[in-house]
Amino acid sequence: MGNRAGSIPALGTRKEVVYAMIIVPVKEGENIERAIKKFKRKFDKTGVVKELRARQQFDKPSELKRIKMAHAKYVQSLHAHDDM
Repeated sequence: MGNRAGSIPALGTRKEVVYAMIIVPVKEGENIERAIKKFKRKFDKTGVVKELRARQQFDKPSELKRIKMAHAKYVQSLHAHDDM
């Protein structure tokens, strides 16, 4: 029983996948549209769609830093505008 190549993943290459179910309790007589709205809100908070869109293409770290800095400037200008 020797270790064959490829039978054991290299250290640090194995990714843990965590699955979580979104549970929306629906009360008796509650409108189904309201339950769907609750589900959509919880789903948006998980960030799954945002992560999938981000993984569709590779962004260089310098590009991410530039976008982050631009967003920080925008938020800072909003806060400065609110103070006036």
